[in-house]
Amino acid sequence: MSGAADTTPGAVPEFKQVMGHPRPLWMLFMTEFWERFAFYGMRWALALYIVAQFFGGDASGEAPASRLYGAYLALVYAAALFGGYVADRVIGYQRSILLGAVVMAAGLFMIVMPNETVFKIGLATVIAGNGLFKPNISTMVGQLYATGDERRDSGFTLFYMGINAGALIAPILTGYLAENMFGGSSEMPAYKAVFIASGIGMLISLVWFWLGRAQLQGIGRPVGGEGLGRLLLVALGILVAVPAIYFLLTIDASSLQVLLTALFVVLCVLILREGFADGAVARDKALAMLIIFAFNVLFWMFFEQAGSSFNFLAQNIVERDFGGWTFPVGWFQSVNSLAIITLAPVVAWGWIRMGRANPSIPRKFGLGIIFNGLAFLLLMFALSSLVSDAGKIPFWTLFMVYVIQSVGELCLSPIGLSMVTKLAPVRLIGFGMGGWFLSTAIGNNLSGIFASSVSGEGGMTVASAQAGYTFGFWVLIGAGVLLFLIAPLIQKLMHGVK
Repeated sequence: MSGAADTTPGAVPEFKQVMGHPRPLWMLFMTEFWERFAFYGMRWALALYIVAQFFGGDASGEAPASRLYGAYLALVYAAALFGGYVADRVIGYQRSILLGAVVMAAGLFMIVMPNETVFKIGLATVIAGNGLFKPNISTMVGQLYATGDERRDSGFTLFYMGINAGALIAPILTGYLAENMFGGSSEMPAYKAVFIASGIGMLISLVWFWLGRAQLQGIGRPVGGEGLGRLLLVALGILVAVPAIYFLLTIDASSLQVLLTALFVVLCVLILREGFADGAVARDKALAMLIIFAFNVLFWMFFEQAGSSFNFLAQNIVERDFGGWTFPVGWFQSVNSLAIITLAPVVAWGWIRMGRANPSIPRKFGLGIIFNGLAFLLLMFALSSLVSDAGKIPFWTLFMVYVIQSVGELCLSPIGLSMVTKLAPVRLIGFGMGGWFLSTAIGNNLSGIFASSVSGEGGMTVASAQAGYTFGFWVLIGAGVLLFLIAPLIQKLMHGVK
């Protein structure tokens, strides 16, 4: 990190160290664990629930369910842009996290209602709350480390394990509850059990942060004071935002894509303007960050098939029967998290062990995109050469797709969070983190559009899946190779940040 700008506002307190890292890291770890439990506890079920509840289980519902799922994820991450700004300029990071947790919990309990309008309003409420929560807890992790502290990448990777620990347990537990409560079964899960459990997880996250925030020793408090008026103003803004988000969920995915792209262009202009104002070095760093954001879009467009097309692939084309017991579709969502938890310490150790040979941030991103492409290569092979007479591909193929994608994710996602804290203009750290999530949002909305094309009008088939995933492979491999080629140029713009 030699030469990196100080992106930590003010002096870093002298924290007690636990397992080689500041003690508050572990409090934030568990807060994020429970929030991710809530988020991933219901994520696996959304597209399946939409088809079952609002399309009577007909396969023609797969395409619109994928588009709504993609729009939901896109708006979750786009809302982070506004949440970062609110934390930076209005109520601080701590209050943003607390208010966001309350709003998310309310939305999760709303979607229990089996009414399409209430369901979408509940999703809109979850989106509004997550926008306040998600970017700001990630930003606070970066603020625990002083400039030049080489533990920062390692700290973000450990924090990423907290995300994935919650994501590992959530589908298993909520999937079990869906099949064993409220009259649910493996053929027809009781999805309201999923949403109730997720709401409870969000309440636990809220209480955990409320009780542990004193450890932060002032980090995350608003610069201008903690008056109640600003908090009430933000709460009023949420009440206005929820209907607007609901409207965005109901428009077609192409129109939403235009809006998200326009928002991203505005963000790029604002960040570059701030960078220019801070001098040539800050300008170059901001430009490097924005170039990487563009590649981030492509990564998530294809990675985020897990809750949409991969679910329908698992349901319709993957062999899941093991001697009378059927592997639940939702449990595939835990494979990614299991791989992350298993491999994250190895990757974190590897980055430190490499020392000066540690790949640059652009090259790490390139590796992430290429591994994502290799996962699609495996699907291409399975759908062309391993299809059984019953029209099924082996269980292990989709399992390994998640594992290979997880390696790519570890090369890219936790490093991306750390990158923003190193490269964003000093006065717009939270806004820069929101930009990271906005680029993810654009990729997620594109993922829904892509998944709907894979399913087509009548539901997923072997032929439609093979055609779609072949396209994904070539796009990802091409982008990964391109990023490797231009990595030296991007690294020069980063002025020594590693």
